[in-house]
Amino acid sequence: MKETRYALPLLAALLATSAWAQSPPPPTPPPAPQEFENCLKTLRAPARAVGVTEETFSRFTQGLQPDMSVIDKLNYQPEFRTAIWDYLAGLVDEQRVAEGQALLALHADTLKRVQERYGVDPATVVAVWGVESNFGQTLGKSPLVQSLGTLSCFGRRQGYFRTELFASMRILQAGHIAPERFVGSWAGAFGHTQFMPSTFERLAVDFDGDGKANLMDSAPDALASTANFLVKAGWRSDQPWGFEVKLPRDFNVNGEGRRTKRPMSDWTERGVTRLDGSTLPANAGAAGLLTPAGAQGPAFLVLRNFDAIYGYNASESYGLAIAHLSDRLRGGAPFATPWPTDDPGLSRAERREVQTLLIARGHDIGEVDGMLGDKSRSAIRLEQERLGQEASGRAGQKLLKSLRGH
Repeated sequence: MKETRYALPLLAALLATSAWAQSPPPPTPPPAPQEFENCLKTLRAPARAVGVTEETFSRFTQGLQPDMSVIDKLNYQPEFRTAIWDYLAGLVDEQRVAEGQALLALHADTLKRVQERYGVDPATVVAVWGVESNFGQTLGKSPLVQSLGTLSCFGRRQGYFRTELFASMRILQAGHIAPERFVGSWAGAFGHTQFMPSTFERLAVDFDGDGKANLMDSAPDALASTANFLVKAGWRSDQPWGFEVKLPRDFNVNGEGRRTKRPMSDWTERGVTRLDGSTLPANAGAAGLLTPAGAQGPAFLVLRNFDAIYGYNASESYGLAIAHLSDRLRGGAPFATPWPTDDPGLSRAERREVQTLLIARGHDIGEVDGMLGDKSRSAIRLEQERLGQEASGRAGQKLLKSLRGH
C-alpha cells in the first residue's frame, strides 16, 4: 500500500499473476564487513530526531544483518508487462469470489460498523483485503526492520526507505505489533491490507478496542483501516466506482483516461450507453473512460471512487481488479465484453493444473503453488516448442488445453 508505496505491483498481485519476464539479475554481492553496521550508526541520530528512542533503535539493530536479496528485488525490472487479461484472471477468479463472499458473511457485523463509521461498503473493503493479501493468507515473510534497514543503506531511494524504517521502529516502540510478527513484503508493506509503515501511522485504526492498531492479527483493525484510507482518499458513499459501458462502433479513445473526467451528458452525447443500451445515469458525476485493452476490449466509465482505489496502489489494472472483485462479491457477473485475445488468461486453479501437468511430463518446477516462476516458465517454453506453439513462456488457455490433450 499506499500513496507512497514503492513496491511496483503489490505483493498479492505479484503472487497471483504469472508475468513471464527475463531471468533476475545475478545476486547482489554481500557488502564489505562493517559497512552495514556503520551505515546503521549514521541513522541513529536521524532516527532519534523523529521520535525513535535510543533504546528502541539499539534493540532492533543490535546484530542486524543485511538481506541483500531485497536489493535484487528492487533492481529487478521485468522485460514484459503482464497482459490485463492475465492479471485479472489470477486476481479475480471464482475461488477468490467464493472466499470473499464467505468472509463477507463471517465479518458482517464488523463490516456493518465499518460502513456506518466510514461510509465504505463491505464488498469494497473485502475486495481490497482479497487482492492485497488473499484475505490474510499471504502476508509476506520478510522481517521489516531487516528489509527496510537494508534498503536504507544500499540501492536506490535510500531516503524513502529510511522514512519507512523509522516509522516501523515507532510502530514497534508503541507496541502495536509484536516484533516477531512484524513481517511483510520485501519493500515494507505489511498486514492483512498491506500498509506501508508511514501510512500505518497516519491511517491505521484500533477498531477492536484493545488499544492497538494491529493490522497483522486483527481483521477488524485491518478492515477499518482500509476504509479509513479510502475515505481520506476521497471515497463517496453515494457513488459507485464506475461501470462497464458499450462504446459506439469506431469510437475514438485517444486522449481519454481515468484523469480525463467529463460530465455524463458528454458521454451520452457521444453515444456511450450502459451495456443493455440504456442511457447513462445523469446524476452519477463526472467520469473518465478507461479502456485497458483499447477500444476493442471492455470499456469502463470510472468515477471518483475509482480514483480512491487507485490511490491505494497507483496502478489502473490494480484498481480495476479491486473494483471488479467488489462487484463480483455483490453478485455481479464477469465483464460482458471479452478481452481482445484468442488466448485468455488462467485462474489460480488453472495455473496449479498447468504446474501439475508439467510435473507429470517430467519437469522439475518445484512446488505446485499457482505461481509460475522461472522454473515453470522454462518448462512451459519447452512444452510450447514440443507442441509447435510460440515459445513465449506464457501460460494461457491454449497451453492448458494442449497439455490436457497430450
